[in-house]
Amino acid sequence: MRGALSRLAGGRWADASAFLTLAALMTLLQLAPADTVEALRYQRDAVATEPWRLVTGHLVHADAAHFGWNMLGLLIVGTLFARDYRASEWLVIVLASTTATSIGFLLFEPGLAWYVGFSGVLHGCMTAGLVAWLRSSRDWLTALVAALFVGKLAWEHAMGPLPFTASTLSLPVVYPAHTYGAVGGLVAGLWYSRSRPRDAASL
Repeated sequence: MRGALSRLAGGRWADASAFLTLAALMTLLQLAPADTVEALRYQRDAVATEPWRLVTGHLVHADAAHFGWNMLGLLIVGTLFARDYRASEWLVIVLASTTATSIGFLLFEPGLAWYVGFSGVLHGCMTAGLVAWLRSSRDWLTALVAALFVGKLAWEHAMGPLPFTASTLSLPVVYPAHTYGAVGGLVAGLWYSRSRPRDAASL
C-alpha cells in the first residue's frame, strides 16, 4: 500500500514537463482554424503521400467535448504516473504508443477511414505507468488500478465504449485505438523496466 500511495504524495514532478508540453501543443491545435483538423487527422487514403498524419492525427480533436475528455485523461495519467519516468522516457512512450496505434489502424482496421484523438496514446501512457508501479510495488492500490484498467479494455471489446463517455461525444469511440496504444505503452514500459533496478521508479 505504501508504495503506490507515496507516488501520489510527491516525486520528480519536473518530469511532468512532458505532459505539460503535450497539453500545450494540443491546446494550440484546438484553437487553430477549423480546417486544421482535416489537414492533420489520420486519414487512411492520404497517409501514403502525407505520412505525418500517422502522428498528427493523435494530436487533434473533433470538438471541444472530445478535447476536454482527453485533457482530463492527460491530467489523470500525469497525476498518477508523471514521476515514474523521465521526460525523455515519456517522449519515447508517447511515440511508441502513437506508432502502435497507427500501425494497428493500418493493419487491422481497413474500414477506418479517418481518426482523431489522443485516447489511444493515453492508454499507452497508462499502461507504461502501471508497468512501473507493478515493477516497484504490488500493493492493493496498484492491483486495483491495474484491474480496473484491464477491465475497461475488456468491457470495450465485449460491450463497446463506456456509455457515459460515448454519450458526450459527437463521433463514435474507436475503442481498438485504446488496445493498440496500450500495446505500445506495454512494450516501452517493459523495455525501461529491464534497464533499472526494481525500486528505481520510487526514487
